[in-house]
Amino acid sequence: MTVLRRTAPGPLPAWAEIVLLPLVNIALAFIVVGLVVAVIGIDPFHALRLLVVGALGSSESIGYTLYYATNFMFTGLAVAVAFHAGLFNIGGEGQAYIGGLGCGLLVLALGDVLPGWLVVPLAIAAAALFGAGWAAVPAWLQAWRGSHIVITTIMFNFIASALMVYLMVNVLIAPGSMTPASRAFAVTGWIPAMHDVLQAVGITVAPSALNLSIVLALACCFVVWVFLWHTPGGYALRTMGHNPEAAVYAGTNLRRTTMVAMCFSGALAGFVGVNELMGVHHRIVLDFPAGYGFAGIAVALMGRNHPLGVVLAALLFGALQQGGAELAFEIPSITREMVVVIQGLIILFSGALAQLPRPWLQSLFALRD
Repeated sequence: MTVLRRTAPGPLPAWAEIVLLPLVNIALAFIVVGLVVAVIGIDPFHALRLLVVGALGSSESIGYTLYYATNFMFTGLAVAVAFHAGLFNIGGEGQAYIGGLGCGLLVLALGDVLPGWLVVPLAIAAAALFGAGWAAVPAWLQAWRGSHIVITTIMFNFIASALMVYLMVNVLIAPGSMTPASRAFAVTGWIPAMHDVLQAVGITVAPSALNLSIVLALACCFVVWVFLWHTPGGYALRTMGHNPEAAVYAGTNLRRTTMVAMCFSGALAGFVGVNELMGVHHRIVLDFPAGYGFAGIAVALMGRNHPLGVVLAALLFGALQQGGAELAFEIPSITREMVVVIQGLIILFSGALAQLPRPWLQSLFALRD
């Protein structure tokens, strides 16, 4: 008598893991969002149309969507790099803050005496150095003292915020100003706005906050991809994240790799200051990270900690940020808090419930085979 055994579904293909599974999670989140919107008496399809138009309906909207996405790319990559090493870096907010302080101090000190072609790269390097330095302390505590990286990075967010408040109110505030902000940067320390760059080549678009920092963000995605998957250091880092004992057996120095991973992560988060301060505000201001460090956790989770996935997730969150603002403006009953609920549901389905559709998709792929 022949007994038929039902084999368990196999793993998902790599493309389905990176693209299809997150898309299904997003679709489920939007279904729940639609039900919530319908309960408060609003047509969910009308709200969705306003959200999409607000994010992509004009060159100005697209510019702001990409501007927000730039910050999400930086912080998403920061979380992803640390996560590949088995480290949960929740300190992106503080690292972005201190990275902004670094690039701002350099522009304030040298912007009036050096040309722009030298000031800008030096300021970008200062942002990376300050962000990496701020992440290095929790990394050292983890590597040499056994302190948990989650606890220390959270604490360092609050320390960074308090330090910035003190500096802006007592040290760096512009003379005669009542606003806690530094004096304006010299023009040599500005990152060119994208609409000005496009105008120079004969393309006219509406002004927006988008600037050439997006090129830096895309370059960082490429660098992270090359480092993690095409260098011995990246291989050692990922090995430590998968199996620290095997990494030690292979000769990996866990302490040094921890420092490398966290400093790289902190440098990436520090680039938020380049986009915000050098690209938009043109001075050091308070609260410019605006939650990007925490949202970067969701971006990395949704993007499966892969640079390509991070780019796609950052674009989605940028569209939600911009489109949500327009949605709240067009429909007063959908408050800013409701937009946060929408973002929260997407984070929920992409994080805590990320594996919910996996058995269904595995079964579908098994039937196809």
